[in-house]
Amino acid sequence: MSDDYFFNVKRKRPEELFESVLDYYTNETLSMYAKSKSIMRTQRKITLRALEILELKKNHFLILDAGCGPGFVSIYLDELGHKTIALDIISGFLKFYDIKDLNPILADMCFPPFQPSMFDAIISISALQWIYKDSNLKKKDLVLISLFKSFYTILKPKGKVVIQFYPKNKTVLDNIGDIIAKNTNFNGNFIIDNPNSPKKRKIYLLLKKE
Repeated sequence: MSDDYFFNVKRKRPEELFESVLDYYTNETLSMYAKSKSIMRTQRKITLRALEILELKKNHFLILDAGCGPGFVSIYLDELGHKTIALDIISGFLKFYDIKDLNPILADMCFPPFQPSMFDAIISISALQWIYKDSNLKKKDLVLISLFKSFYTILKPKGKVVIQFYPKNKTVLDNIGDIIAKNTNFNGNFIIDNPNSPKKRKIYLLLKKE
């Protein structure tokens, strides 16, 4: 990404208006999200793009869907032939659809309860902005460090992570990159689709464990 590339989302988004994702996704909001066919279609498109970025050579990989929500991504990965484990911190999401075959785990993705070198890949769609939404909240740096160190630990050698998320501005993006570079052994980069179109822009983070 060029150093002169700049963006800043001015409108307030749910992750800025609510202290925690647990405060936002309750009752009606959770149900509306989980039933949304539009969100399901969007997440499937993003999942296909994430798989392109991962460049997996075959099916039957073990993939962690971190911050799975109601399971849109996990269900789609399963349909494509990948063995998937779904993880989310919101219990209501894990009960919305029948995803028992996807081994749903109720846990915080920043502290995943898995053994080292377990997963071939990790995919996280539309979740990271809830974890790191403001570069001025230094306590969030420690949480983010835990997230990336945990991901590194539970990945197999040569494993990869693709995270799609909605950072508010380039400062947040740069800070995430700095945190990864200073605290982990990941190699990686940001990939921005449609960078000059705020409505179509999608930001991905690709990380590789050597």
